[in-house]
Amino acid sequence: MTRYAWARWGDVNAFFGLVLDNVAVLILLVGMVTSDDAIGDSTFTRDFVLTQMIPGTALGVLLGDLVYTWLAFRLARRTARSDVTAMPLGLDTPSTFAVGGLVLLPALRAGMTQHGMSHEQAMTYGWHVGMAVLMMVGLIKTVIAPFGSAVRRWIPRAGLLGSLAAIALALIAFMPLWQHVAAVPLVGMATLAIVLVTLVAHRSLPGRFPGALAAVVVGVLLYFGGAQLGHYLDVPLVPPAEATSSVGWRLSALLPDFTIRMDWWEKVLGQALASLPVMFPFALATVVGGIDCTESAAAAGDEYDTRAILLTEGLASLAAGACGGVIQNTPYIGHPAYKTMGGRAAYTLATGIVIGLGGILGGFTEVFGWLPAPAMFPILVFIGLEITAQSFRATPPAHYPALAVAALPALAYLATIPLGPGLGTDSRMIALRCLANGFIVTSLLWAAALAEILDGKLARAALYLVVAGGLALVGIIHSPLNPAAIAWPGDVYTQMQQMSSSPSVLCQSPYHWFAAYLLMAGVLLALAAFKSPPVTRA
Repeated sequence: MTRYAWARWGDVNAFFGLVLDNVAVLILLVGMVTSDDAIGDSTFTRDFVLTQMIPGTALGVLLGDLVYTWLAFRLARRTARSDVTAMPLGLDTPSTFAVGGLVLLPALRAGMTQHGMSHEQAMTYGWHVGMAVLMMVGLIKTVIAPFGSAVRRWIPRAGLLGSLAAIALALIAFMPLWQHVAAVPLVGMATLAIVLVTLVAHRSLPGRFPGALAAVVVGVLLYFGGAQLGHYLDVPLVPPAEATSSVGWRLSALLPDFTIRMDWWEKVLGQALASLPVMFPFALATVVGGIDCTESAAAAGDEYDTRAILLTEGLASLAAGACGGVIQNTPYIGHPAYKTMGGRAAYTLATGIVIGLGGILGGFTEVFGWLPAPAMFPILVFIGLEITAQSFRATPPAHYPALAVAALPALAYLATIPLGPGLGTDSRMIALRCLANGFIVTSLLWAAALAEILDGKLARAALYLVVAGGLALVGIIHSPLNPAAIAWPGDVYTQMQQMSSSPSVLCQSPYHWFAAYLLMAGVLLALAAFKSPPVTRA
């Protein structure tokens, strides 16, 4: 019997690549929902996130990677092969943006404004909402995992990948480039150069040194070296480092208090259900992505059971949520790359232990203090570019316009970020808000509809538009309110009248959006009945 060579030198490269991806996501979460400036009451404190949200989130990575490591051993035993590579698993980057900006922060603010909570109570409330959403997402993923292949048949790939490509380019790549790389160019641009050469262009470094690790090491040296040189020259070269946290890990962070009075959990569940439409496309996307990852592994020679891969990510997410986590787990695209590196099973085992125990035991409390954001966030630029590129590679060229149209609602959301709560109430600003609110679902439906139109399936495209109209009617998409809320259209219209009596503003009510989508669907059905032939391009 062939002995499984489960640990090889290639696992070192694979480990650094996978563990840094996960650390980058954790840093992303902390950076998105915390603030040290004057508006700190509208965000979470860093100590709260590190001691309450991170432990359970890291636990999901530990559980998932342990199972994936075991699956590699099982496959090696079943196939009598020594070169089996474990499937990589970690924290989902695209959904982290949605969790931070569209679930946790709105819940925190709702706790303070709608329920009259103190800042400390509102942070706990927002955290519990994030937990509840993750548990719902984990349950959804677990239930639909056996039907993942059917989901791929029902929804055009441009619809599933279009919304992710939009998020990847507009938020995952652009936001770090804007807020961290460009903010500290002496560190961020040099680090980005290493990322582009090693991770995007796939050029190896001397001694096959891991590119992701090299980028971080150079970024850290430049940051702290720049701080010392700036102090010597009396010229600010880099911003001052943030103070490290002094709060250690508490057991209660991993075992949330479920004995809180029932009316508290009723509020939490209500807010979580309102946030679920935002997260559902991400749950669906990770299921489809898990199928793609399994197929990619099979093409590389490792034939894993699809159901086991998908059930693992669903159950790991469910367990993470129950223990205080807020980010879902997913198989990472890139199994062939880890296999090319020479990785076997040691890299997933080591990643699970380092991320899991580091989060549970409070190790990241120190890491986040000395690891500067400009050294880490260029990796997210690569992730955003890679997701966008993969979306185009996996989509038929004829559907490229559908991927492009999916970016428009994401760009609308991007435009609202600098404006924040100060977004005006004139018709142009309300229109921008309508395009931005629920942009993930909007991108999915617009891209799916256009893909069907490009294929000449106008009746199916009309169906997507009817669904969009129904969602717009209750505020899941195109809500004119700030913050967005699921509500009956009559209630929303009343609030709009109080907000402005301008006819231009009132013309963007849920009733108008619903009717607009029905008109679009009617036009497509009429054209479908006409059966016009496609125009031949010269």
